[in-house]
Amino acid sequence: MPDIKHFDPDATLETVVRLFWRQGVASTGIQDVVTATGLNRSSLYATFGGKQELYLAALRRYLELRSQPVFRRLAEDERGLPAVSEFFAGLIEARCSGEYARWGCMVSNAHAGAENSAPEVRAVLDQHHRELRDALYAALVTADCQGQLSSSADPGAAADLLALIAYGVNLRSRAGADDASLRKTVTAALDSIGVRAAG
Repeated sequence: MPDIKHFDPDATLETVVRLFWRQGVASTGIQDVVTATGLNRSSLYATFGGKQELYLAALRRYLELRSQPVFRRLAEDERGLPAVSEFFAGLIEARCSGEYARWGCMVSNAHAGAENSAPEVRAVLDQHHRELRDALYAALVTADCQGQLSSSADPGAAADLLALIAYGVNLRSRAGADDASLRKTVTAALDSIGVRAAG
């Protein structure tokens, strides 16, 4: 007779995402997961595996449900530079206010932690970076085609720079940076690559 789960694995994984996102993997023990989910260890292990497998599943879920939809909207936005500005405004707002304020980004947090040495985790981090950079590049190519960039601006180099700025926003907000200083930094970054004000 097959084992019947008396809990929702999807809802459980979402709880685990929030736990690892807020506390970090190094500071979260399996007992913390048991307490947060209300499940016993055997149920967790049978469904997800050990702590490392559970963390990896949570990281992948974060990428799929939180990062990728934002990247798709940015890449498909036909407004060009205003879409890039809106992306950063939304990022700063999410990092500095609301339910997840000062949590940073789960992926950026992983970049800064020891967990990034695991090959499976590194693969998720690399995928996230590639998709972030590609979304910014697509928006900047659109901006260039619409005459919104200066003649000296290179969309590829600008996308690389802005991706790093996004990580900086995530990490600095977790450390307590205020939204005004983060917005000022983003504006300076855009100015430094010769982007004309648009929108």
